Amino acid sequence: MEASKFSVLGIEGGATHTTVLWVGDGDSVLRKFSLGPANVLLLTDAELCELFQEVKQGIDDRIPDAVCIGLAGVRGEKEAERVQAALEQCWPGIPSRVTDDLETALAAGEIAADAEARVLVLSGTGSCCFGRNREGAEAKVGGRGHILGDRGSSCDIGLQGLRAAVADFDHTGIWPGVGEAILASLQINDLESLIPWSIEAGKHEIASLAIPVFEAAQNGCPIALRIVEEAAERLAHDALACSRKLSGSGVVQFLLAGGTLRKQPEFAGMVASVIRQSKNGAVIDVLERAGTWGAVALAKGLVEGGARQSGGTVFAEEQSLVVDLKKSPTEQRNPLSMNLDKLTISEAVDLMISEDRKLPDAILAEKDKIVRLVEQVVASFESGGRLFYVGAGTSGRLGVLDASECPPTFQSPAEQVQGIIAGGYRALWSPIEGAEDDPAAGRKAVCFRGVDDKDTVLGIAASGRTPFVHGALVEAGERGASTALLCFNPTLEISGNHPETIICPEIGPEILTGSTRLKAGTATKMVLNMVTTLAMVQTGKVISNLMVDVNASNDKLRDRAVRITIELTGADEMAVAEALHKSGWSIRDACLALQ
Repeated sequence: MEASKFSVLGIEGGATHTTVLWVGDGDSVLRKFSLGPANVLLLTDAELCELFQEVKQGIDDRIPDAVCIGLAGVRGEKEAERVQAALEQCWPGIPSRVTDDLETALAAGEIAADAEARVLVLSGTGSCCFGRNREGAEAKVGGRGHILGDRGSSCDIGLQGLRAAVADFDHTGIWPGVGEAILASLQINDLESLIPWSIEAGKHEIASLAIPVFEAAQNGCPIALRIVEEAAERLAHDALACSRKLSGSGVVQFLLAGGTLRKQPEFAGMVASVIRQSKNGAVIDVLERAGTWGAVALAKGLVEGGARQSGGTVFAEEQSLVVDLKKSPTEQRNPLSMNLDKLTISEAVDLMISEDRKLPDAILAEKDKIVRLVEQVVASFESGGRLFYVGAGTSGRLGVLDASECPPTFQSPAEQVQGIIAGGYRALWSPIEGAEDDPAAGRKAVCFRGVDDKDTVLGIAASGRTPFVHGALVEAGERGASTALLCFNPTLEISGNHPETIICPEIGPEILTGSTRLKAGTATKMVLNMVTTLAMVQTGKVISNLMVDVNASNDKLRDRAVRITIELTGADEMAVAEALHKSGWSIRDACLALQ
């Protein structure tokens, strides 16, 4: 092999394999080879390093002028940083770009001159549609795996073939042609033997069944033909949905890619036909070049500027809203607990109690703001709106806890008070690394909960800085919701969008430095108790100091319902019990009956 003065490295990794393309002057291919699968979500940091070491050995330990890596599973900054760290161990300091395999595939296609936007329509084992317009805006439809998506993929077609064959046999007693093709491909002799196979089959095994489905369709099996046509419609509709996010009436270029579309031209034609019927002037091309060439093209673009990028605009971080955190009490040491490790248990208990005694006065100093927040929550409830708590870690768990207590206490609808915690339900019992640092995830959470101008969103962040919380508050404010922040950092400074109300009790540093599950956690629970309890009182969920809407779902609560009804009506216990039974344990209805 002749020496090349210039070389770039393109790497594309997916669910089945990784392709490496080392290109020199004039697009001369210096080396091309394949390695094992590389979905970043399924690889450890050590395995990522091993993968890149294999690549390095494959190019004789040469140092390319630039590298672009497109790996399946790179969905955000967190994954991109993992890949970048592994990359640095192999080729420190060289210009590099880390993105996903959709970006590299899109970059591999020739750009139609008059296209306002380009949409990659990918169908292989899985499926996804990804596009970008001239302004750089991006859109993605699908690509969430064979349970949630992969419409029009080999996995989708294989699964539909299986189900249709079994259903047709159950309805008619005749095993159809598509079923015969599937059994032959699996070397299975009867329907019942499919059951244990289906229990153990993975995504790739199911996807392999697309081949006999296509064969059966070509042989005239009406069931198989219907499956293929419907899969083409689903994939085309996803592609059109992606294009609508990027372009109005302008020309859109659709690039058909992936093994299913390349190897099944009739299927690709069906997809193209559906797109053309709905999108006038659509330009439809089959992407002949592998996505690795897109990685090469992106790597070449880095050489001139010598930049290191992680996914370009796809994974750009939002600017932090909090300017200064250095003076926050949550980060400072408490002078009264400097000798905490030397105290006796009795002395430590006294210290903790004395610190907790400071909380009521600190919260009372914020009384006017708390009143304003409760009034806003009442207004939300009365207009059919909801209260959302948003937090991470302890703050998020306390929000979820308070929200979960409202339905049994006040028989309120489960959706009326909701908790949103960074990292989702797993974060309730296990820390999710980096979840609180993602403002975009906070925005998405608010979007997917359908927050609108009738709702109130209360962010909870002990230090006041949590990006996930601020992302949620910004999105909520943009949607017209009322916003508030509960924190314990009186030095907090916020630039940009500002919550309408900031409740900030001055509780001082924790006795265990930085452990905001202590005083901050206790104070948080006190404030949340006030917000929901008083809002429910104001909206008629309480008579006197009795929870008349309690959900009497167990013996303890049914006993409480009896006592509450006796208090309100003065009736004897037997009459009350009978009235409650007849009312389905509704205290209000029982009281009306007894009156």
